[in-house]
Amino acid sequence: MILPEFTVMPSRFDEESMQRDGLDACAIVCALSREKAREVFIRCREENPQQEICVIGGDTIVVSPDGEVMGKPTCRADAARMLRQLSGCTHRVITAVTVMAWSGSQFLERVFSVGTEVRFYPLADSEIEWYLDTGEPFDKAGSYGIQGYGGLLVEQIAGDYNNVVGLPVARLMRELREMGLLPEG
Repeated sequence: MILPEFTVMPSRFDEESMQRDGLDACAIVCALSREKAREVFIRCREENPQQEICVIGGDTIVVSPDGEVMGKPTCRADAARMLRQLSGCTHRVITAVTVMAWSGSQFLERVFSVGTEVRFYPLADSEIEWYLDTGEPFDKAGSYGIQGYGGLLVEQIAGDYNNVVGLPVARLMRELREMGLLPEG
């Protein structure tokens, strides 16, 4: 199967503007994913109103063992705090994906989420400081990236590795097929 070409367009949606009170972790990440996709979709439709468009937006959060929803750290101290909280524990990574498409004369939309359990080794303060010094944690939910040096902190995962990276690609492909946006096979 030949996959279609795509362009990366960062969303301009202001995540801080979204109300989160009363929402559980899955609802938060689904709403963030949807709003990011919506902003890009509207921009694309305004620029190319006659063109078929498919926008895939996503967001990933980490849920600590005590239920804290962890986004990206605000500073080094916040990143260290998150890593200490995850040390020696199992936490949940939830990625939500939104697909919005204008195909033919119809609007299609689907939002789904995937959860993966991740267990960290117990981390010494020196390991946390070393990892912070790599610079990797500062733009990642939960202050780590499993696809980089952060993989050295992970003892075990149960679920989709690509979900922890930030995009559950196998599930996405199946959703796109179900929506009629990718051919079978």
